[in-house]
Amino acid sequence: MARINFDLQELQAFVAVADKLSFREAADFLSISPPALSRRIEKLEMLLSARLFDRSTRRVELTNVGRAFLDRARRALDELEQGVLGIEDLAAHYRGVVTVACVPSVAYYFLPSVIKTFTQLYPKIRVQILDEGANTVLNDVLNFRADFGVNFIGTQETDLHFEPILSERFVLAVPANHRFARRRQIRWRELVGERFITVGKNSGNRVLLDSVLASLKERPTSFFEVAHVSSLLGLVEVGLGVAAVPKLALSAENQSTHKGIALIEPEVSRTLGLLYRKNDDLSPTARVLYDLIKSEALRR
Repeated sequence: MARINFDLQELQAFVAVADKLSFREAADFLSISPPALSRRIEKLEMLLSARLFDRSTRRVELTNVGRAFLDRARRALDELEQGVLGIEDLAAHYRGVVTVACVPSVAYYFLPSVIKTFTQLYPKIRVQILDEGANTVLNDVLNFRADFGVNFIGTQETDLHFEPILSERFVLAVPANHRFARRRQIRWRELVGERFITVGKNSGNRVLLDSVLASLKERPTSFFEVAHVSSLLGLVEVGLGVAAVPKLALSAENQSTHKGIALIEPEVSRTLGLLYRKNDDLSPTARVLYDLIKSEALRR
C-alpha cells in the first residue's frame, strides 16, 4: 500500500480552492498568502501524480481527477472533524453521568461486571441505572430519561433502534431439593399440579409466557404472584413452589439453593437488545458503556 504523505493543511487548501475556484479567495479564506497556497496544491498534485486543477489567468477549474478526489477529501476532513469533536465531547463529559434503563434481571445479574469495567476506565463518570419493567424501560428511552436501554421489547417502535445482543431461554427454577432438581429438561405439561409462582400481568415476561402457552391444553396454575423475578426466586428458594424464569436470572452463586431446568414443548425464549433513539446520537461516554454491554453479551 502506498504511503500517504500529504497533511491536513494540503487537504484544506485543495478543498478551499475547489469551493472558491479562485486561488486568491481561497488564500484569503485560509489566511495564508497565495504563494503558500500554491505550494500546498503543487505538493498535493506531486504526491498524487496528477493535476487537480486547470489554471489560467482568468479561471480555475477542477480536472476529472480533481472532481473525483474532492469527494474523498471532503469525507476525510469530515471524519477527522467528527473524531476531534468526539474526543472533546468525551473530555467535557469526563465528570458527567450516563443513564441506562434496563429490566431488573439485567441490572442484577448482568450489568455489575460491565459497570465495574466501565468505572475502572472512567472513574469520575457516574452511572445511573433505571431498573424497571420492560414497558417502563421503553418509555424511559423514548422520553429521554435514559441515554439507552437494555430490554426484550422494542422492535416495533419506529423511533427506536433495537440491536439484538443476547437470546436466552426460560428455564424452570426449582428448590435444590425438589424432585425435579436432577432433571436436565422438563415438559410444560409435567408442571400441571405443581405450585406455580409467576410475576404479575404487567410484567413483560408474563406477557411473553402467556402468549406462548395460550395454545397448551393444560398449563400450571399460579399459586403466588409477585412483581419482580428476584422476589419470585426468593419464594422458590424457601420451597413455596416452582417458576419459569429467564436463564439470566439464575446466577451461578445461588446454585446451592435453586436449580434451573430447561423447559421444552414448547421452548420459550426472549431476545435482549440495546435500545436507543434513532435520531439522537449517543454521547461518547454513553457509547463506551453501550459497547461494553454489547461485548459482555457476546461472550455469554
